[in-house]
Formats: sequence, C-alpha cells, structure tokens
Amino acid sequence: MTFASDQQLDDDKLSANARRMLALREAVLQEWGQRLRATVKEAEHLPHPIMINTFPGLYDNIAEAITPGYARSPETETNTVASEHGGERARLTNYNAQAVVSEYQLLRWTIFDVLREHGVQLNSDEFAIINASIDNSIRDAVNAFALAQSALRERFVAALTHDLRNPLATAVAAADLIKHSTDPEKMKSLADRILSNLSRMDGMIQNLLDAIVFQTGERLRLRIEPFDMLELTREVAEQFASIHGALFEVDGSPVNGHWDREAVRRCIENLANNAVKYGTPGSPVRFSVTALHGRAVVSVHNEGPAIPPDQMESVFQVFRRAVSAKEGGSRGWGIGLPYVRGVVESHGGSVGVDSTAQRGTTFIIDMPVDARPFQHAPTLAE
Repeated sequence: MTFASDQQLDDDKLSANARRMLALREAVLQEWGQRLRATVKEAEHLPHPIMINTFPGLYDNIAEAITPGYARSPETETNTVASEHGGERARLTNYNAQAVVSEYQLLRWTIFDVLREHGVQLNSDEFAIINASIDNSIRDAVNAFALAQSALRERFVAALTHDLRNPLATAVAAADLIKHSTDPEKMKSLADRILSNLSRMDGMIQNLLDAIVFQTGERLRLRIEPFDMLELTREVAEQFASIHGALFEVDGSPVNGHWDREAVRRCIENLANNAVKYGTPGSPVRFSVTALHGRAVVSVHNEGPAIPPDQMESVFQVFRRAVSAKEGGSRGWGIGLPYVRGVVESHGGSVGVDSTAQRGTTFIIDMPVDARPFQHAPTLAE
C-alpha cells in the first residue's frame, strides 16, 4: 500500500516508475534526513518523528502523480499535506521560512539522485511532474508557515452565537413550559430536556475553549497514558455502528503509544461524525490505523462530495466554516475540526485532509507515537 494522502491500498494502478519510487521511499527519506541535518541547522537536533513529519505521504503523493491517468495532479490543491507540514514547522520548531524552503529543495534533489543511483530513468513528463509537485508544496508550506506565525485570536462571541443557539433555544422553551405546567411527570420530562441541552452546550463550550486555547499559541493540557490506537479506533467504529448501522470498516495493525486517550477518542468521533454527516448516505466509512517512522497515522475516509479546494483550510479554523454542498450551501463543519487540530497539534502532530469527487474525502491524523516529549502533562502510567 502507499502512504499517500488518499490512503490507496492498491499499487497495481500505478506506473512502473511510480512503483519503483515507492520501493525506494525509505532510501530517499533516509538520505534526505541526513542531508537535512547536515545543511539546515534548525533541523540538526529535531527528533526523527518531528523531522520526518508528513514527508512520507508527500513522497507517495508524488509517486502517484507521475502515473499517467491517475486521479492526482502535481498540484496539491486537493490535499493539505504540504500546508500541514508548514504549519507544524511553525508550531513545533524554530524554523524560519528559508529552512522550510530548503528542506523541500533538498527533497527534490534527493529524489533525483537516489532514483538515478538505482537506475530509474525518468522521462521528461515525470521529471516535470516531480518538479511541479515540489514547487507547489513549497508554496503551500510557506503560506501555512506564515499563517501559523501570524495567527490572531478568533472572535469568541460569534462562534458561541452560532453554535449554541439551538440547544439554548430548546432549553429556554422547556423552561417556559415548566412555568405553565402543573403535571409533575411532564415537568420532570421538561427538566430532563433542559439538562440534556445544557450538557450538550457544556460539551460544545469545552471543545470551543480547547480550540481557542490552542489558537492563542498555547498547548492543550493533556493526560497522557499508554494505549493501542487500533483498539480505540475499533471502539469508536463499534459505537457509531450501533447508531448508524454496519457502515464502518477498520483496517490496520496495533499501534501502541502514549497519548491522551479521551481527547484522541473525541477527535476520532468528530471525524467519524463528519464522515457520516457529509458522506454519501449508506456508503462505507473506512478507518485506517498504521505506524510509520515513529508516528501513528489514523485516517477516516468517506465517499461523497468534495470539500472545495479554497475551503480546505477554513474547515480547521474556529470561526471560519466551509460551505457544505450536501446542505445546499448552508454553513457546516462547526468547531469539531478545530478541536481535532488543537488536540493533535498538542500531541506534536498534524491533521490534514485529502478531498476530490473521484477519491472521496480522507481526514488524516498524523502524530508521534510517544507524545510525552511534546506536552507537559501528568503521566498516568509509564
């Protein structure tokens, strides 16, 4: 399988040179890492999971792109691999923009050098596609790096007004009915409705506050403990299957690591909820869990309408919402995805999206297997 951002499992659709590129992935990344540490001082002492970042997925995206007729262009407008990398460099390292550009330039020449050393002859089209992919990745990564460095606190009241209106209105209506009722059973039912909506509001406010904390440049306070990511993902899939039916597939292998179990559960639940809400009704939702270079990768895939390219980044912003085609142009996504980003980035990772009409939509959580070095939090178990 490839580690490209669309999480394709079948390599047979790829060209011969693309498959040879995939076979040389580790050789390219190892050589690139050595060159990076030797020439970019900001990368000299980076832990390997942070240094490697989203580059395995980017590399496989490029391998897919050189395949004639494959549904991936050299542009990166249908995924956020490079922009997530640029944002993470701003948040977790002492990089400057020049260092970000340098590591992509190093990747370019490392790819060409390693392929040549192993007898892989690229034609002019393949050569051009690789160059275009790297150039566009530099653009996206540097833009995201600049945005992350200059991010401002989003407007708190606007989100509260939009997201809390419905449960608040329901609670107020139930309270008003209690004033005019003398039936104890009815009053109890209305009180339960009020409590249910207040609890819902409390959860939404907690998500929002957590997201706001991260938007101000702080890390979320996490409770780190050891657990198996695949086991947790299966629990979420079973939970959703009990509500929505047998739509959920889980693929992968056990990945044991140290993270905040409850926070990661909420992240996967948010992604699963979006997959059900915005995917094609009745179509499968596929979870995938794997480990690569000391990082855990969890993806949630659904078929259905694509997220418009110009709105891919906005779905992760606390108060900027993408327009959902499925909802006829209404504003969707809410604060769930900003919360996911806040939690994942507080673990030292990133969350991205790959979305086209042909491939469907895949959200990818990518973070170090051991998050303890990146979060000052109480450790429940060693």
